Amino acid sequence: MSEPPLDTLLEVEAPEGIELCADLAGPVPRALAYAVDLLLRTLIIGALALITAPVGGAGLGFYLVVSFLLEWFYPVFFEVLRNGQTPGKRRFGLAVVNQDLSPVRLDASLVRNLLRAVDFLPLAYLGGLTSMSASRYFQRLGDLAAGTVVVHRDHRRPHAALPDAPPRVPDAPLGVEDQLAIIEFTQRHAQLSPARQEELADILAAHTGVHGAAAVSRLRGIGNWLVGSR
Repeated sequence: MSEPPLDTLLEVEAPEGIELCADLAGPVPRALAYAVDLLLRTLIIGALALITAPVGGAGLGFYLVVSFLLEWFYPVFFEVLRNGQTPGKRRFGLAVVNQDLSPVRLDASLVRNLLRAVDFLPLAYLGGLTSMSASRYFQRLGDLAAGTVVVHRDHRRPHAALPDAPPRVPDAPLGVEDQLAIIEFTQRHAQLSPARQEELADILAAHTGVHGAAAVSRLRGIGNWLVGSR
């Protein structure tokens, strides 16, 4: 039996029953984003070499340390602190996320980037390209080990207009998965029947303290607040 064609849409069902989705990034946009990041690192290292060359031994030591940090931790810094986007990824509308579409964690970013050396083998990232071509989610070896994917941040499935509900601050801090679930619930309100909305709202009753239509209304307000309709 032949293999099914690759699907560039990743769909994940959150624990609350809300479906999250994102478009996966293939090898070409990822290669272009990497080229931009490589150019930036090269320019920084080149400028640093010119500055430290006259200093002598101390300058050389500083140059080597900074070069090492740039080579290995440049992507980690941006992925963890800049919403999964290095400058190159931001330029092309890409972002690294966990496979459940939650924000990438520090440990996952470290794993995927430290294994970049393995992806480079045997030459010019041939190992990573082969892995991406064979993977259902276009994952290189580092992504497979870290449980991460690269998605098009600017090409998500379009949603209907937000519901007409006053923004409401959550009564208690929300975890990342809960925030994503409530946002998806709010954005998809027009696609869900009233009965289905109440069913899902009851699942999230721990965050609203009410059930039924009142829970739906309260979740819509929290969702509007989370997406910035404040």
